[in-house]
Amino acid sequence: MLNRPVLITAFSIGAVLLVSPHAWAEGASITVDLGSGTRGQTAVVIQILALLTVLSLAPALFIMVTSFTRIVIVLSFLRQALGTQAVPPNQVLISLALFLTLFVMAPVGQVVYADAIQPVMNEQITFEQAWIKGSAPIRAFMLRQIREKDLELFVDLAKLGKPSSPADLPIHVVIPAFILSELRIAFQIGFLIYIPFLIVDMVVASVLMSMGMMLLPPVVISLPFKLILFVLADGWYLVVGSMVKSFH
Repeated sequence: MLNRPVLITAFSIGAVLLVSPHAWAEGASITVDLGSGTRGQTAVVIQILALLTVLSLAPALFIMVTSFTRIVIVLSFLRQALGTQAVPPNQVLISLALFLTLFVMAPVGQVVYADAIQPVMNEQITFEQAWIKGSAPIRAFMLRQIREKDLELFVDLAKLGKPSSPADLPIHVVIPAFILSELRIAFQIGFLIYIPFLIVDMVVASVLMSMGMMLLPPVVISLPFKLILFVLADGWYLVVGSMVKSFH
């Protein structure tokens, strides 16, 4: 049900249209002023549009320049290896990945806030200086995780000369190299997670075939064994601990 301010606004617009029908008959139009009167107003409008653009890209930046990609892929591999189709549910996996990402990226975030966000809010530095100082810790984090081979690939694709140091590389080269390295590491961890559960599946399938129970799906029997193996080995502790330690 619409609230009172919305109803009042809609009634006011309808009243204007009903009271002045001759304005529409004469071809009147509605225009939106974006601050064309002064140069300062135009600059403010451009800054607002740029801010809205950055906010729309914020989820993609949060996913692709942090540890979120590796964590969420490894958790997805873990659920598939266990054989549980929807347990844990997607909401739980995404939430766990988000909080683990915040934990891993907390030192980087503290540096960004102290060097870039807080000074620009206090008007001590400009937005350009804040961007340079704020992107430096994130760039350093990505460079620590990037494989040299992946970085060389995108440097060659961008047709850049050999840089004197990795800090001289542009951000549009560092980000895709970081994503490629994260995917490679996530798949390596996923392969290691699959091995013990694959052994359980093979043993259960072999026992069922030797007993002549070929019509019984092995997944039905192996799932409880995989769950108890995962619980006895304290699997969540091992997986989460290994993922967080892999970023150090």
